[in-house]
Amino acid sequence: MSLLQFNTSSWKMFSSTILQSVLLVAILFVASTSPATVPGTTKAGKPVDRTGKQYNRYYLHQCHKEDPQVNECLIESANTLLKNFQRGIPELGVTNVEPIVIDEIHLALGSGPNGYRATFKEVTAYGVSNMTVIGARSDLSSNQFQFTFHVPKISIRAHYRSSGVLIMVPATGGGEYWGEYDDCKAKVYLKASEYSRSDGRRYLRTEDLKMDFTVKNLKMGIEKVHNGNQILEAALNLFINSNSQELLKEMKPDIKKKLLVQMKTFLDDHLFAQIPYDEWVV
Repeated sequence: MSLLQFNTSSWKMFSSTILQSVLLVAILFVASTSPATVPGTTKAGKPVDRTGKQYNRYYLHQCHKEDPQVNECLIESANTLLKNFQRGIPELGVTNVEPIVIDEIHLALGSGPNGYRATFKEVTAYGVSNMTVIGARSDLSSNQFQFTFHVPKISIRAHYRSSGVLIMVPATGGGEYWGEYDDCKAKVYLKASEYSRSDGRRYLRTEDLKMDFTVKNLKMGIEKVHNGNQILEAALNLFINSNSQELLKEMKPDIKKKLLVQMKTFLDDHLFAQIPYDEWVV
């Protein structure tokens, strides 16, 4: 049932991840308050550190607003950043990107005292760092971006607790959840605004962030059910695998909400606050 866990995990990267992971549209470097020591650029436009020494942002691929193929350039830029995220970018405070962990996800089916309720905790996802950007649309005059991401495979593990009745079987209990999510796609929309700092550089901050995702192929189940209830385990596994897409639909609102919070924090704290916009798009 933790189908939606896919996104939860993926975007904590976006969170990740992800997950998210992953709205890599504008970027900036943190400036100091002392004009004599802040990072900046040389006359040639090369970034320099606090001592004035030139350095190379190896994880960036710069794009130009006037480029007729700017969306293709943004795809290359995002994938360059994602590829370096896999190895870690200590300069941005990004080290381990896997696994991606979400604290909690909820599922509710039916209403009333017999409605089925499940809580998944410590949702742990592997494979999100293999995401790539396969599409981009932009309006650079208003700093609006839409990226399409693809992740070949995400493996999920979580602890679960449930209560209520499911397919006429009392389903109160707990155990371990596992899921294999193949061919995952996500679309992320970002609107950002520009602002100036004391270093004279312009930076971005997130104004609006939306996302949706799909999983083409799902396999999942539960195991190690508390008290060794084999009847409950068999009933739940049958129900889960027969209704995987429906369960994913029910879980989406909770998953998207948590992913968006994580994504906004990642963008604003690790990217936008640390790299001036003109080092990404000029």
